[in-house]
Amino acid sequence: MAARLKEHYNQHVAPALRQQFQYASPMAVPKLAKITINIGLGEATQNARLMDGAVQELALITGQRPVVNKARKSISAFKLRQGMPIGCSVTLRGERMYEFFDRLVNVALPRVRDFRGVSTKSFDGRGNYTLGLRDQLIFPEIDYAKVDKIKGMNVTIATTARTDPEALALLKAMGMPFRS
Repeated sequence: MAARLKEHYNQHVAPALRQQFQYASPMAVPKLAKITINIGLGEATQNARLMDGAVQELALITGQRPVVNKARKSISAFKLRQGMPIGCSVTLRGERMYEFFDRLVNVALPRVRDFRGVSTKSFDGRGNYTLGLRDQLIFPEIDYAKVDKIKGMNVTIATTARTDPEALALLKAMGMPFRS
């Protein structure tokens, strides 16, 4: 079963972008490449159990087992030693990526309190978009009673677009709710 958003991209978004930006080849039309979700936990240096909760929640949200990120250097001011776990991340591609993007746009973001849309200023200059979420409770998979600590996360959407205006047009057409 193909993801609903992938079919929408193939039938509506790609032809519209090709016409808007006058691409010669259908392969030049920008598309989603991958989505990376990252939870950074600096407090895990004092309480190692926080990492287990973050890994389980990220696995519930994405449907894929996260990779635990470890510190590369020791920093005494932060009581951090090399090799200590300080975060976890997941990279989604293919069907899971479209499924997650669909849930993010249509279910999770509308649940944010006082939501007026996401900023158009979070592009990196090469067509990638990063979105910071303050808490993991906006995802319906997370059980409120089992959460020990509210953790924020960064969601980076990597596209094949070469410029920010192309990536903005792609994400808008895919349903990303940008501020007007």
